[in-house]
Amino acid sequence: MSTLEKLPVTVITGFLGSGKTTLVRNLMTKPQGKRLAVIVNEFGDVGVDGEILKSCAIPDCPAENIMELANGCICCTVADDFIPTIEALMQLEPRPEHILIETSGLALPKPLLKAFDWPDIRSKITVDGVIALADAEAVADGRFAPDVAAVDAQREADEGLDHETPLSEVFEDQISCADIVLLTKPDLAGPEGVAKAKEIVLAEAPRPLPVVEVAEGEVDPRVILGLEAAAEDDLEARPSHHDGHHDHEHDDFESVVIDVPEQSDPAAFAAKIEKMAKDLNILRVKGYAAVEGKPMRLLVQAVGARVRHQFDRPWKPEEGRQGRMVVIAEHDDVNVDAIRAALVD
Repeated sequence: MSTLEKLPVTVITGFLGSGKTTLVRNLMTKPQGKRLAVIVNEFGDVGVDGEILKSCAIPDCPAENIMELANGCICCTVADDFIPTIEALMQLEPRPEHILIETSGLALPKPLLKAFDWPDIRSKITVDGVIALADAEAVADGRFAPDVAAVDAQREADEGLDHETPLSEVFEDQISCADIVLLTKPDLAGPEGVAKAKEIVLAEAPRPLPVVEVAEGEVDPRVILGLEAAAEDDLEARPSHHDGHHDHEHDDFESVVIDVPEQSDPAAFAAKIEKMAKDLNILRVKGYAAVEGKPMRLLVQAVGARVRHQFDRPWKPEEGRQGRMVVIAEHDDVNVDAIRAALVD
């Protein structure tokens, strides 16, 4: 079976809050006549992203074509979760014509690409392309990419110096594995920030890469789908910090789930989350809250101290209006009691 006859899969990677779910949601509304399926990989116990996507399901990507993997990083649970999910999607009638995989913000894409060599599926599917999303403002601020010249100078001065952080390694591995990089939220970065972010991305890339600005996930599907990259056969061109290791750990990150009481004021709750993120070095917050007198559920998404909130849908009777937040931070910054106090007290 040739590559063109295999079922194409697009891997969508990117750091926490870079806009992956928004991109997938927009791709679902512009399927170009193809039947789509989506695999969304959560880091944490609350399936926020999967539920957002299922609420947007359309005939070309119905809810049963959207599957969630919430048992850990997709590249660490290949045999238990990833392979059975792929096989289940391929057995659907009608069969999907293109699969989108939204990875966890903490996932390294290269181990996932290696999973496509699994004997049960390697003759049936191919990686059409790897799309890396990068928050333009964050990249321009240097939060997830090191100064290459400075790092090289440090290495020469002290070979034993630990100059890499977990965040920079994740960022670099995602860029190195990509076929296209999408710079998201360009309005927040401004023209100078976007230009600086592009410069940083291209400096990290191991080969020339197209870098495209994307606002609110709006991009022509023809730009990122149908690349026919066969990325699983091109691993040598996609270097990783973890090359030579059989696995990788996510002990540098930790997620906690906090039940939150009914809120009286969405803006005040957002301000609590903003303060918590600043005080406790929180990377990401996502989840739902109930608001007094409102039948709709409040969806909350935060990247660092940048918080967004909106009412997304009515509460279901079985949900009991129970608010719940997933909070993600680097392992050393996780203080469950302090997080709970910041959100609940």
